[in-house]
Amino acid sequence: MQGELKMLCQICNAELEEGAVACQMCGSPAPQVVKGFKNAVYIQQTLRRIFSENGADAISDVHRFISLLKDYLPEYDSERRLLVNALLSGAFKYMLDEIDPEISITRTRSRVISECYVTDRAAEFVIVCFSYMLGRIFDPSLLPSVTVDDSEGEQPIIAEKTEKKRPVAIDSMVFQNSNAAKSRLSGNVVVPDGVTKLAGFCFNGFGFMKNITLPDTLMAIGEYAFSECKRLKGVVLPESLKKIERGAFSQCSKLTVIKIPRGVLEVEDSTFEFCSSLETVELPDTCSSIGARAFSCCDKLRKLFIPESVKFIDAKAFEECPELTIRCYANSYVHKYCLKNEISCETVTKGAELTAKMIEEG
Repeated sequence: MQGELKMLCQICNAELEEGAVACQMCGSPAPQVVKGFKNAVYIQQTLRRIFSENGADAISDVHRFISLLKDYLPEYDSERRLLVNALLSGAFKYMLDEIDPEISITRTRSRVISECYVTDRAAEFVIVCFSYMLGRIFDPSLLPSVTVDDSEGEQPIIAEKTEKKRPVAIDSMVFQNSNAAKSRLSGNVVVPDGVTKLAGFCFNGFGFMKNITLPDTLMAIGEYAFSECKRLKGVVLPESLKKIERGAFSQCSKLTVIKIPRGVLEVEDSTFEFCSSLETVELPDTCSSIGARAFSCCDKLRKLFIPESVKFIDAKAFEECPELTIRCYANSYVHKYCLKNEISCETVTKGAELTAKMIEEG
């Protein structure tokens, strides 16, 4: 277990400086201390041992990897459960498949928080562990700026603590396709209070629906849930919403305005694809990534402010948006993305000046 003694590099046995991200002698990654996780260093070193003793094939097989965690970390139930949940969420795949470290960390963090419902600090623990196991240097500055729990408690900050704030599970009341079928011919649809998730393809192709009222208990909208709702004009997304899955509003050709609530971490692939009337989109400062074709073929989308929390945008996110000008902060990831992909952009200043400018120009 982690103690007060100086840490040594597992490769060259040199003494590691406090807070170092890499060994100053051989350059190999250094295990990181994570506040609230007193066993973090030991667990990172154990994961490295799992990798070295069992090889890449073992950790790329999720079920075998989980089995190895049980064998190597039998006494660390809380930390092991957190890592297992992260594996089952698919977050580890981003670390295996993505070469760019900033994109890898951003997408992994987003996946862990949205799928496992844990704190920012717990997501950091997962990233730290997986990075060290893979022999990658973890730079804390690559993590998005977030509000964290600075609790001094010795127990890991994991799902049990979050559950006290969110006692209702995301799948506790799913509005199924069979429930939605009763409203197929309705123009105005109301989803009952208590529903926590809309099932995938729930309202897909509901050609008569013009407006829908969603409850403030809703936490997730399934994939293609409103796809091809060609008369849908109005939808207010509740503040409780945390996840909008891919294609959720694709081909909603009458949808003009959408405000994504704070807490949604990702605009997934094809979410608003072919929303040809979409003019106004508000992205929250919790959003960290925008997927492939997320806003493609949005013909009337003219101006879109993208916050600096966004650290990944797919190259095809804004394909065939001929009128689009992206607003962003100078020298941000978004600014560099626009320059690289030859997308029209305006750089804006922070604070009151930005607010005034947005109000003035609509």
